[in-house]
Amino acid sequence: MRKERSRVVLAALALVLAAGCGANDGADHDSNDNKAPDVPKTATGSLEQLASQAECEPNIQTDAAELRQANCATGDGKYVLATFATDRGQREWINEAKDYGGSYLVGRKWVAVGDAKVVAALRGRLGGTVETGSSHHSGGTGSTGGTGSGGGEHEGHSGDDMSGHDMG
Repeated sequence: MRKERSRVVLAALALVLAAGCGANDGADHDSNDNKAPDVPKTATGSLEQLASQAECEPNIQTDAAELRQANCATGDGKYVLATFATDRGQREWINEAKDYGGSYLVGRKWVAVGDAKVVAALRGRLGGTVETGSSHHSGGTGSTGGTGSGGGEHEGHSGDDMSGHDMG
């Protein structure tokens, strides 16, 4: 089970990298209070129910008793949506994944991970709390701080979880 959870964490991280490596897109490090003044009550339900509320057609990648995970894409961007059988399993997954950066929208027994702008838009549909991962990843091409050149370099590294996925 731990091996499968690690694989899912890696899949989610590949999406974060493809979405911009968790780079700072502006000064809104704490987007909890300045992006979504009308945050709905935190959503609950199955992966499919949450995806429907988020206006996403889920591409299921992992379907296990402990964890279900799907790749999603909306007009706001790409993200991973995961549901968990237990609160403890969810917290362990988030704690491992946060070491790799990214933004996390967290509800009870579910999480959506992606670019900060995507997570902020999802929060307007699903409620939840925003958590931010560490930003100490190495970019490999220096520290320009921008998201312009080199942004496409991660697109081919999203692994088998995103290959063949039609973002429509």
